[in-house]
Amino acid sequence: MRLDDLDYELPPDLIAQEPVEPRDASRLLVVDRATGALADRVFSELPSLLRPDDVVVVNTTRVIPARLRLRRATGGAAEALLLEARADGDWEALVRPARRLRPGERLAAAGLEVEVIELRDAGEAVVRLHAEGPLEVALARAGEMPLPPYIGKPLADPERYQTVYAAQPGSAAAPTAGLHFTAELLDRVRAACRVEEVELQVGLDTFRPVQADDLNGHAMHSERYAVDSAVRERLLAARADGGRIVAIGTTTVRVLETIADPVAPDRGRTALLIQPGHRFRLVDALVTNFHLPRSTLLALVMALGGESALRAAYAHAVRERYRFYSFGDAMLIA
Repeated sequence: MRLDDLDYELPPDLIAQEPVEPRDASRLLVVDRATGALADRVFSELPSLLRPDDVVVVNTTRVIPARLRLRRATGGAAEALLLEARADGDWEALVRPARRLRPGERLAAAGLEVEVIELRDAGEAVVRLHAEGPLEVALARAGEMPLPPYIGKPLADPERYQTVYAAQPGSAAAPTAGLHFTAELLDRVRAACRVEEVELQVGLDTFRPVQADDLNGHAMHSERYAVDSAVRERLLAARADGGRIVAIGTTTVRVLETIADPVAPDRGRTALLIQPGHRFRLVDALVTNFHLPRSTLLALVMALGGESALRAAYAHAVRERYRFYSFGDAMLIA
């Protein structure tokens, strides 16, 4: 798919700078996959749009306070965005100012030092954390929620960048489709149909723009996923019995389409890039936010909903002044 095919015009004032209250008061644009018909709803109405034999699947990853504002020994400012802990205890990260930093340099924050171990292209790095006491406590004290760069307003409550079902710490960004759920709404969804859980730790590709002119030339970074074997068996059985699998968010889609392959392990890494032409083997419907132009996430939703239908849906959302991106409104492709 050509990158130009993923472009669209968005007025800057439609980029949501803060979440709505309550969470489920956000708008929900329903897209009928079969007809392309559009319906304007409210997210709190989601249970009424589900069927008894549906299985709703959520990503339970939890965001860590991964953005660190640091000070160099020279007194200059620096920054690190922690992406993923490695098996050896070091971290994959993005650092700034990458061209000025050197391996071995230590960057300081309150109760924490970040040692630069290796520098790579485009600001990517390997760093080592030196904490005074437990690392989790040091990160909670020194770190900030890694909000996307298009959000310029500070977040008063860090929990608003977590889903109400977040459980497994490790992500550098939230699975934002899940931010619309309240605990009460989740209970109503469970009353309407079954809910299952998977995990995908969101990493570098959430922050890294596509550089290739064609998505076939884009190398996806792999991300760690996990699914309980019993959950996997129930999902496969539900699909075989004709039930719909409703994914909450693109991260959930990537897990489900990965484990649809019988040889994929229950725990591992996925670098699956989904674009138009992909044959979906587990996912039937998707709840998702509105995504940035020229992104792999927009390619994924076009793969499920159809290119022309999604272009029409995005144009409708702009005309009707839906709120876009992480703290914006949502879409149900069903």
